[in-house]
Amino acid sequence: MANNKEVYLTPEGIQKLQDETDHLISVRRPEVARHIHEAKMDGDVSENAGYEEAKNEQAFVEGRIKTLEHLIASAVVIQDTEHNTHVALGARVTVRDLDFDEVETYTIVGYAEADPTQGRISNESPMGRALIGCTAGDRVQVNTPSGVLHFEIVEIS
Repeated sequence: MANNKEVYLTPEGIQKLQDETDHLISVRRPEVARHIHEAKMDGDVSENAGYEEAKNEQAFVEGRIKTLEHLIASAVVIQDTEHNTHVALGARVTVRDLDFDEVETYTIVGYAEADPTQGRISNESPMGRALIGCTAGDRVQVNTPSGVLHFEIVEIS
């Protein structure tokens, strides 16, 4: 991978990636090797769908291992932001949607850990970019593909 972009991760995020890497190497890789071996035992591999499927599975597993290893090698650990007064990586931010008067809480993480369904948004997302550097009480506008959204920062922890 030629991209040497820093990957911001929490300590938990690094551990999760390492656990996945370990699982792929120690469990999935041997399983795939066994599938390939079994498919080869069925005879001519040139027209063997099981062999082709196993080789595709091997390519996926090896590609994922390489991606995870790159992410881990490029990781920059997000430092504890417990006492920050400004929104930064790792901060937990409660915002009020001024258009719908709804309150939501997000944790600002790097792109590799982003999961909006779990309230974990990337610092590179429109919302993350708008919040970084702000303080409680600030009002922010977020430019999204569906229009401009307006928020007020209620709390940073």
